Amino acid sequence: MITVYGLKNCDTCRKALKWLIAEELNHRFHDVRADGLDGPELDRWLAGTGWETLLNRRGTTWRKLPDAETTDVNATKARALMLEHPALIKRPVFEVRSDVIVGFKAEQQAALKG
Repeated sequence: MITVYGLKNCDTCRKALKWLIAEELNHRFHDVRADGLDGPELDRWLAGTGWETLLNRRGTTWRKLPDAETTDVNATKARALMLEHPALIKRPVFEVRSDVIVGFKAEQQAALKG
């Protein structure tokens, strides 16, 4: 089973969920804002992808943060920010067996099918 982590109002997450249904891939959705996100989940993703891949620096949540929080970001600071503001996590995040896949482009779709 594929676990999809994201936000219910995220267009890319909705697109991914529709695609998973069309491809008949067994999945479940976990809204990181409504259902929560804990440290061990985030740590698995960070170990699988690295904080640079997971931290979304393009979104409005990042732009609204004070400069003091967005300067000199390292792994520890990024982890704390993502736990405090789950919308800072690039979406969607897929857990497939022990693999972590971030995003929903052709490359990620192929990995989900494989």
